[in-house]
Amino acid sequence: MVPSFTVRVCDRRTNTEYSLTVPANRYILETAEEQGVTLPFSCRNGACTACAVRVISGDLYQPEAMGLSPHLQEKGYALLCVSYPCSNLYVETQDEDEVYEQQFGRYFGKGKVRVGLPLDEE
Repeated sequence: MVPSFTVRVCDRRTNTEYSLTVPANRYILETAEEQGVTLPFSCRNGACTACAVRVISGDLYQPEAMGLSPHLQEKGYALLCVSYPCSNLYVETQDEDEVYEQQFGRYFGKGKVRVGLPLDEE
């Protein structure tokens, strides 16, 4: 028998909190939708940051979260579309632009993008 966990999701866009029962072998986003809860998403395959949340408490497993750097994952960010609960969880949705800026902002607005050798080797 597969264990299930309580996943509480605070949706910051709507200031609404949802309580879901999610089996350990099911994606959180997919299960939320089956329970009538609409949360932000886009690609559904872990490649973007539309469904990003910040884990406030609990543990999850997200082996397919390509859209989040290891650094952001270590800081407690997760993608609900490819996350499995490992315990009871409390998560908070994030603004996609904020997460994107944290992940990629250092690369934008800093001048021309250079392709090729590093500056000291040219």
